[in-house]
Amino acid sequence: MGNSNQFIKLSNNDNVLVLTVDLDVDDVFTFAGTDYKVEGAIALGHKIAAKDINEGEKIIKFNMSIGSATQDIKMGEHVHLHNMKSDFIDTHTRES
Repeated sequence: MGNSNQFIKLSNNDNVLVLTVDLDVDDVFTFAGTDYKVEGAIALGHKIAAKDINEGEKIIKFNMSIGSATQDIKMGEHVHLHNMKSDFIDTHTRES
Protein backbone atom coordinates (compact mmCIF):
# COMPACT_ATOMS: atom_id res chain seq x y z
CA MET A 1 0.00 0.00 0.00
CA GLY A 2 1.41 3.39 -0.96
CA ASN A 3 1.19 6.64 0.93
CA SER A 4 0.39 10.29 0.30
CA ASN A 5 4.07 11.06 -0.36
CA GLN A 6 3.63 9.48 -3.80
CA PHE A 7 1.56 12.32 -5.25
CA ILE A 8 0.57 15.98 -4.94
CA LYS A 9 -2.86 17.49 -5.44
CA LEU A 10 -1.99 21.07 -6.31
CA SER A 11 -5.49 22.50 -5.72
CA ASN A 12 -8.70 21.23 -4.15
CA ASN A 13 -10.44 21.75 -7.52
CA ASP A 14 -7.96 19.59 -9.48
CA ASN A 15 -9.17 16.38 -11.09
CA VAL A 16 -5.61 15.04 -11.45
CA LEU A 17 -2.85 14.10 -9.02
CA VAL A 18 0.84 14.68 -9.85
CA LEU A 19 3.22 11.82 -9.04
CA THR A 20 6.30 12.48 -6.90
CA VAL A 21 7.71 8.99 -7.54
CA ASP A 22 7.70 6.42 -10.32
CA LEU A 23 4.81 3.96 -9.95
CA ASP A 24 4.78 0.40 -11.26
CA VAL A 25 2.00 -1.82 -12.57
CA ASP A 26 -0.36 -2.91 -9.77
CA ASP A 27 0.96 -0.35 -7.23
CA VAL A 28 -1.87 0.74 -4.93
CA PHE A 29 -2.22 3.91 -2.87
CA THR A 30 -5.00 5.68 -0.99
CA PHE A 31 -6.11 9.29 -1.36
CA ALA A 32 -9.06 10.81 0.52
CA GLY A 33 -10.27 7.35 1.50
CA THR A 34 -10.20 6.01 -2.07
CA ASP A 35 -7.83 3.27 -3.24
CA TYR A 36 -6.12 3.77 -6.59
CA LYS A 37 -4.55 0.85 -8.47
CA VAL A 38 -2.00 1.67 -11.15
CA GLU A 39 -2.62 -0.37 -14.31
CA GLY A 40 0.57 0.69 -16.10
CA ALA A 41 3.93 2.14 -15.10
CA ILE A 42 3.76 5.94 -14.69
CA ALA A 43 6.80 8.21 -14.34
CA LEU A 44 7.53 10.86 -11.75
CA GLY A 45 5.90 14.20 -12.61
CA HIS A 46 3.12 12.65 -14.68
CA LYS A 47 -0.57 12.90 -13.83
CA ILE A 48 -3.22 10.38 -12.86
CA ALA A 49 -6.95 10.97 -12.77
CA ALA A 50 -8.18 11.73 -9.25
CA LYS A 51 -11.70 10.83 -10.40
CA ASP A 52 -13.39 9.54 -13.53
CA ILE A 53 -13.03 12.15 -16.30
CA ASN A 54 -15.43 12.05 -19.23
CA GLU A 55 -14.42 12.60 -22.86
CA GLY A 56 -14.45 16.36 -23.55
CA GLU A 57 -14.18 17.27 -19.85
CA LYS A 58 -11.49 19.75 -18.85
CA ILE A 59 -8.32 18.47 -17.21
CA ILE A 60 -7.79 20.68 -14.15
CA LYS A 61 -4.30 21.03 -12.66
CA PHE A 62 -3.31 23.79 -10.21
CA ASN A 63 -6.92 25.05 -10.42
CA MET A 64 -6.54 25.76 -14.15
CA SER A 65 -7.70 23.95 -17.27
CA ILE A 66 -4.66 22.49 -19.02
CA GLY A 67 -6.61 20.65 -21.70
CA SER A 68 -9.50 18.33 -22.45
CA ALA A 69 -9.93 14.57 -22.29
CA THR A 70 -9.98 12.99 -25.76
CA GLN A 71 -11.59 9.85 -24.32
CA ASP A 72 -13.09 8.70 -21.03
CA ILE A 73 -10.37 8.41 -18.38
CA LYS A 74 -10.88 6.15 -15.37
CA MET A 75 -9.93 7.19 -11.85
CA GLY A 76 -6.28 6.24 -11.29
CA GLU A 77 -5.45 6.14 -15.00
CA HIS A 78 -2.42 7.92 -16.46
CA VAL A 79 -3.40 11.32 -17.95
CA HIS A 80 -1.08 12.35 -20.78
CA LEU A 81 -0.96 12.94 -24.55
CA HIS A 82 -2.56 9.57 -25.33
CA ASN A 83 -5.88 10.63 -23.73
CA MET A 84 -5.86 14.43 -23.52
CA LYS A 85 -5.12 17.43 -25.70
CA SER A 86 -4.08 20.95 -24.89
CA ASP A 87 -6.74 23.58 -25.42
CA PHE A 88 -4.04 26.19 -26.01
CA ILE A 89 -1.38 24.72 -28.31
CA ASP A 90 -1.26 21.93 -30.86
CA THR A 91 -0.55 18.60 -29.21
CA HIS A 92 1.81 16.39 -31.15
CA THR A 93 1.57 12.69 -30.54
CA ARG A 94 3.62 9.74 -31.64
CA GLU A 95 1.85 6.70 -33.02
CA SER A 96 2.97 3.43 -31.41
